Amino acid sequence: MSRRKAYIEEEVIEKAMYTFWKNGYKATSVRMLEKEMGINQFSIYASFKDKDGVFLKSLQFYKNKLQQEVLSKLINSQQGIESVKKYFYDFLEYSKEEDEFKGCLLTNSVFEIEDNDEAASEINEFATKLRNCFRDKLAMDKKKTKKLLDKQANYLIVALQGLSVASKMLDKEQLDDFIEVTFNNI
Repeated sequence: MSRRKAYIEEEVIEKAMYTFWKNGYKATSVRMLEKEMGINQFSIYASFKDKDGVFLKSLQFYKNKLQQEVLSKLINSQQGIESVKKYFYDFLEYSKEEDEFKGCLLTNSVFEIEDNDEAASEINEFATKLRNCFRDKLAMDKKKTKKLLDKQANYLIVALQGLSVASKMLDKEQLDDFIEVTFNNI
């Protein structure tokens, strides 16, 4: 007879997500996960197989949380390019812990997942979804050609990645300036 889990999986994965977000994939050990998740190594391996399994679930949790808290506002907005600009500001707030910006867990992880095809797929899937959402909002301007919409959506997804990285080292005024100049060019 198998034992019942003494924890709620969603709660421990959220704790793991914050651990990976704060420390990065490579610097996060199974011992750290045990401590932060509040479960033992046996439970980690039984439920998630290994550290990669916890990481993959953490990425999925992050994507769902970002979707609910930030992306859904963009998707539901009818404000065109202004809604994309607002997404950039909303994303900065979402990625902040106390007064410190942490960047994007997905962007931060890109540099650490060389051999993890599942994690790379999760990251690419979200980036493609977000890029397409940007394109849809830009398309509310009926004067833009398909080619221009694609170029601007590509530009914005790259700009967002840059903003994510820059948020870890620049101050709020510099980040705001980056967003304003980005949207002056669209």
